[in-house]
Amino acid sequence: MNIDRQSGWLDTAEILVSPNQDDRPDETDICGIVIHNISLPPGQFGGDWIADLFLNRLDPGAHPYFAEIADLRVSAHLLIRRDGELQQFVPFHKRAWHAGVSCWDGRERCNDFTIGIELEGDDETAFTAVQYQQLVAVIKTLLATYPLLTVDRVTGHEHIAAGRKTDPGPYFDWLQLKQLLHT
Repeated sequence: MNIDRQSGWLDTAEILVSPNQDDRPDETDICGIVIHNISLPPGQFGGDWIADLFLNRLDPGAHPYFAEIADLRVSAHLLIRRDGELQQFVPFHKRAWHAGVSCWDGRERCNDFTIGIELEGDDETAFTAVQYQQLVAVIKTLLATYPLLTVDRVTGHEHIAAGRKTDPGPYFDWLQLKQLLHT
């Protein structure tokens, strides 16, 4: 697994370019990784709905919940599906629109300096072993590519948008992630 520094793309991911991105204020200031969870419709896994949301092509008539979110303009850098498949929507040196109103270590606008990784999941379901394996491989690759990133600079959406967001949720095993990152 490698990241092309010039393009910002991961060589093992399916590339689906989201329009929901722009330039970072400083593309060398990549110093955090934010873990999220997402399922569309809520609590259901599989299908192309997540990609459709990030690509601005979610059909509001396909599910009642989609009518509420079809106009959102959001993205993450990377999605790790339940089976471990990787889909990348935004090059890592660009700003994905994943964190919203957020604050980390006194810095607001976390999209400016973080990489957003979505895990296909929800707050009520354990994540799969292969998702953890892929997440660890991706994080280790990011650490090797971007010098300001460290193992201690990985957090959850719930931590940077407390009271507003709950992901990756109670079933995300932070201890397991830290142990795997140190092996």
